[in-house]
Formats: sequence, C-alpha cells, structure tokens
Amino acid sequence: MGFYYLLILFIGVVLLVGGSIKWVVSRSVKKSLYLFVFGILLIATSLFLLTPDSSEIIYNLIH
Repeated sequence: MGFYYLLILFIGVVLLVGGSIKWVVSRSVKKSLYLFVFGILLIATSLFLLTPDSSEIIYNLIH
C-alpha cells in the first residue's frame, strides 16, 4: 500500500511542477491552475495516507 501512496505523491509533485511551469503562459492559465490545485490535493492526500493510524481515522469517518 505504501508504494501506491508514494506513487500518488509523485504524480502530485509532477502535476504541481507542471502547473507552475505553465503558469507564465496566458492562454493556459486555467489549465495550469487546475493542474496546480489537483497536484496539491494529491500531495496532501498521499501525505495523510502515509501517516500512522490514518486507516483508523478513515474507518472512524466512514462509520
């Protein structure tokens, strides 16, 4: 499971960097903003999932 969490973290970092590189292009500001926000969400999710006892927190939220 940790491998997939790290994969999500890597994808989030790639999207974050991709969104920030394309930030200066005026035509694709909307697309780069979506990449930037989605990258931040993926990074936050993966860091939460890598913390200890995150499965118990998710279990408590569901039930």
